[in-house]
Amino acid sequence: MTAAAKTTPITPTITPEVIAAHGFTPEEYALVEKILKRTPNMVELGIFSVMWSEHCSYKTTRNHLRNFPTTGPQVICGPGENAGVVDIGDGQAIIFKMESHNHPSFIEPFQGAATGVGGILRDVFTMGARPIALMNALRFGEPSNPKTRHIVNGVVAGISHYGNCVGVPTVGGETIFHKSYNGNPLVNAMAVGLADADKIFYSKASGVGNKVIYFGAKTGRDGIHGATMASAEFDETTEEKRPTVQVGDPFTEKLLIEACLELMATDVIVSIQDMGAAGLTCSSLEMASKGGLGIEMIIEDIPMREEGMTAYEVMLSESQERMLMVVKPGREDVAFAIMKKWGLACATIGTLTDTGRMVLKHHGEIVCNIPVAPLSDAAPIYDRPFTETPKRAEVKAEEVPAANIGQALAALMASPDIASKRWIWEQYDHMVMNDTIGRPGGDSAVVRIHGTGKALAITTDCTPRYVFADPYEGGKQAVVESFRNLCAVGATPLAITDCLNFGNPQKPEIMGQIVGAIKGMAEACKALDYPVVSGNVSLYNETHGVGVQPTPAVGGVGLLKDAAKRVGSGFTAVGQSILLIGETNGHLGSSLYLRDLVQSEDGAPPSVDLALERRHGSMVRSLIENNMLAACHDVSDGGLLVAIAEMCVSSGIGAQVRFDTDIPHHAYAFGEDQARYVLAVPPEQKDEVILQLNQANVPFTDLGKTVPDLLIVEDIMRVPVTHLRDVNETWLPGYMAA
Repeated sequence: MTAAAKTTPITPTITPEVIAAHGFTPEEYALVEKILKRTPNMVELGIFSVMWSEHCSYKTTRNHLRNFPTTGPQVICGPGENAGVVDIGDGQAIIFKMESHNHPSFIEPFQGAATGVGGILRDVFTMGARPIALMNALRFGEPSNPKTRHIVNGVVAGISHYGNCVGVPTVGGETIFHKSYNGNPLVNAMAVGLADADKIFYSKASGVGNKVIYFGAKTGRDGIHGATMASAEFDETTEEKRPTVQVGDPFTEKLLIEACLELMATDVIVSIQDMGAAGLTCSSLEMASKGGLGIEMIIEDIPMREEGMTAYEVMLSESQERMLMVVKPGREDVAFAIMKKWGLACATIGTLTDTGRMVLKHHGEIVCNIPVAPLSDAAPIYDRPFTETPKRAEVKAEEVPAANIGQALAALMASPDIASKRWIWEQYDHMVMNDTIGRPGGDSAVVRIHGTGKALAITTDCTPRYVFADPYEGGKQAVVESFRNLCAVGATPLAITDCLNFGNPQKPEIMGQIVGAIKGMAEACKALDYPVVSGNVSLYNETHGVGVQPTPAVGGVGLLKDAAKRVGSGFTAVGQSILLIGETNGHLGSSLYLRDLVQSEDGAPPSVDLALERRHGSMVRSLIENNMLAACHDVSDGGLLVAIAEMCVSSGIGAQVRFDTDIPHHAYAFGEDQARYVLAVPPEQKDEVILQLNQANVPFTDLGKTVPDLLIVEDIMRVPVTHLRDVNETWLPGYMAA
């Protein structure tokens, strides 16, 4: 069929208002007409709209994302597929990715968060992996905001409902609160799966004449234009967007996981793709485009759960728990038998062609006839103007008010960002599958590789206040924070996934944040041999013109070759020596101390020395590998004294330390200098640990030792560990119960 072939008109008429409602600029719409050599009908307009949306096309960030390192000896598959694939030896691979579900989670917190979990799981198991762990990174508005409690409750309930029902453990994550998220929470979900390294499945379609099979849940009207909605700011019409939020069914997803894995154990699949953003449109076009093929589909053959659905609704629906696959000739019956066994809808809905076009028929009429390649190859790519974030002045410690150290510590331990998130993670079944080592809340979650002695360490990290103050340094810090958290449990960092959450990129200052953060992240990944293998970009996180703090969340994965050598972050016995790796200069700019106790968000963030991060991380891993540490905890939010307090609280064991320094005590205690770890060293190992630190030229401080019951800073403060635990544990439950 040629480009000039007759296509049935679909009402309503294409007007400037309709074009604008579909998210097109006049220039973009003119390009659509140029590609088609005619006016599109509504089905075609909708398809171009979702495929060229920011959410699907990355038209603002594509040029900048090319700066990321994406290869390495451990990388089997980098960005471009559903998820990244990394070799972990012994013929095994891990498949992982992180994605956002921010806009849906503001409109409908429960379903928005739940379907975010379902979607990220499909990205992993569609490539052949059994999901073994879920993580999340959550950002909520300030606690005093009237909507925050409602959104927290709905998001956490949605995550726990979906993960618990589908039977995949949610093993950790991070949660912070800030006023910039009042109108736009961030819900980033991460999934990790395990697969055989020689049995990875991809989405590239091949074989003219091969059948295209739909399976999973039936298609409904939920989620229509979800990708377009996720590519726009919020305003007073937000409540009207509820129909663009999908509805999830974790029980169907569980069936889908088992059906897919059984399919993949047979010689049936040519290619397979889940239906995520833009639903059937994106999945079918991506498969055809990667294979350089065309595709023809029959709308009425698609399983539907609602009467009278139009081709426009069917193609743009984002109903959940749906998959698309191309099967080998003559193997269709095998695929259908497996689907029937698992009680899933299944239908042959199309055929691969050599035309290079997507042709859709509905009751015998052609309702769409468009070229496949231009939907991706000709999608607009913008090099938007940007303004670099002005450099902030350094904050001098002696000019920052010095609070009482004990009172300041208690206040920080009870602050929303540092307070225990037990209320959240106790709603998650983090022990299902029985491979989770330890409870959530440490530096990294650790999950055993079932049937082996190995384990994976998994973390999600970002410090948005740093990125807001200096996108370049903040981007670097997001990467090294994840690197440190993996090293702190003894894992070798392998690779990262990311979720880049920013405001409106058409504002030069926001675009400057994006450019700076990506530059910093890329530099850190290169310096640490820590490649980016998958990710997601979420822009237009704004409400009424107010953007979120720039939040390039990083999901890091590392490997423990011997799970038995993993160390936790809590002290394990009285009498252990407490050593601090790294130098302390008392950096208070953009710190939690400055924000929460001085009510100031001023100052440059701490600088990141990548060579130091690499050397210190390597040293920590070596000490853990040689069984020389009892515990380890990296120093991050709140600084040194908060890190020590967290080690006390998680174990119930106290510490007696000294501040032998000329730095003002409040800066020494709460400064957020980077590249630091607190080590708990058994007495019999102390001399050897110090010898190795000196030989490696790693700076360290002998702070003191563990003691019963109290956290003591000599000549400065004495606080019962039980008091610190109480203030740390009670803030969030009390807030949610109010």
